[in-house]
Amino acid sequence: MAQPEVDGGKLGAGGGVALGAAAGHAAEGTDAGTPHRIAGGQEPDAAARVRVRAGVAADKPVNTSSIALLVSDVDGTLLRADKSLAPATVEAVNRLRAAGVRFTLVSARPPRGMLPLIQALNIKVPTAAFNGGAIVGARGEVLEATRLSSRDARATLDVLLREKVETWVFADDQWLLRDPAGEYVPLERKTLGYDGVVVEDFSPYVDRIDKIVAASSDPALLARLEQTLNARIAPHALAMRSQVYYLDITHARANKGDALSALARQVGVPLTAVAAIGDGDNDVPMFKRAGLSIAMGQADAAVRAQARRVTGSNEQDGLAQAIDQIILGNTGAAGHG
Repeated sequence: MAQPEVDGGKLGAGGGVALGAAAGHAAEGTDAGTPHRIAGGQEPDAAARVRVRAGVAADKPVNTSSIALLVSDVDGTLLRADKSLAPATVEAVNRLRAAGVRFTLVSARPPRGMLPLIQALNIKVPTAAFNGGAIVGARGEVLEATRLSSRDARATLDVLLREKVETWVFADDQWLLRDPAGEYVPLERKTLGYDGVVVEDFSPYVDRIDKIVAASSDPALLARLEQTLNARIAPHALAMRSQVYYLDITHARANKGDALSALARQVGVPLTAVAAIGDGDNDVPMFKRAGLSIAMGQADAAVRAQARRVTGSNEQDGLAQAIDQIILGNTGAAGHG
């Protein structure tokens, strides 16, 4: 693949927008272990859908003037490291919409953890939570939901509960955990905007789990667990790191490549007219589907190499930079000195 083009310099800092917790919305139920399409489209084979189409984004020249939808990752892309939403980013999203380009979000977060951002950015089109495991309408209704099967949930928990990692379960619109004093609990609480629910046993929830997370400060351990779990739960489920310190386990269809396709379908935009921006390994599948892929400046070299373009880091408000300089083509955007 050709080396990605690097765009732009550092943007002004500015203060972040504080985001408070918002009331959640319960996901609609599904049959145990069965991918549930609540609205729209046919249900393709799960194993086939998780395969990303390598090289699609790089094989054809991209006319940025044809972009009709921008799909953005949240943590590490939309937000700064302190989880704040920069005013420069809000203003850039408004300029994007004023130019006729729609904007939406895809994240490993649960729907309730995305709601404050949706409100702050006045997003009126569907968003994707749980890496695409839930496609959520503008009013908070779940349009499509794909959850882990009971078998894959049990297999995952059997492995993780024997390891030195924090194990969390997301089910019933709740963040479930066994150790409230875990190292990463304060960060997740700040990220989500709400508290976890302490339980002694995850077993009562295995038939309706959206996502399981292993959290650890040992990246080598998470890398080993990623390989171990994928050997056990593929092809119907998938383990993938959403952060250096988080390993997410979801249904195989709950990946950002399928999420991008679902969001484009919901909005009625062809994939060739979709731009995707992100910073993590779990963003690469949507890079493969999008007509234009943009990596954040602080992303690992392997992630940047998968994107067509590279923007500034999230601390440099790289999303705003990408909107103005790549998608809208305004190299001298106002307020970005």
